[in-house]
Amino acid sequence: MHWLVLVISALFEAVWANALAQIDGLSKPAPILVFLFGMTVSMGGLGWALRGIPVGTGYAVWVGIGAFATASYAFATGAEAVTVLKVLFMVAIVACVIGLKAVSS
Repeated sequence: MHWLVLVISALFEAVWANALAQIDGLSKPAPILVFLFGMTVSMGGLGWALRGIPVGTGYAVWVGIGAFATASYAFATGAEAVTVLKVLFMVAIVACVIGLKAVSS
């Protein structure tokens, strides 16, 4: 259960990161609310998941999944160009996350 909560909270990391990019100097209320909600769910889930997962592993997995999801959203929306090297490095992030899960006790 801890791992499932960790993955969900990592996906909410991507939510707040993308909302943060749209806040535009605190002038847009909707992205601010999405940011606050995403941050609350993300941090709350991370904190809960770390009760059953070592902090080093949990945090690294949370950041890796969040980074992958944030970049994937940017690619899908056209906010960032897709290149072969970016995709290669994103695959490496996923491989590292899988590796951390595989070697965790």
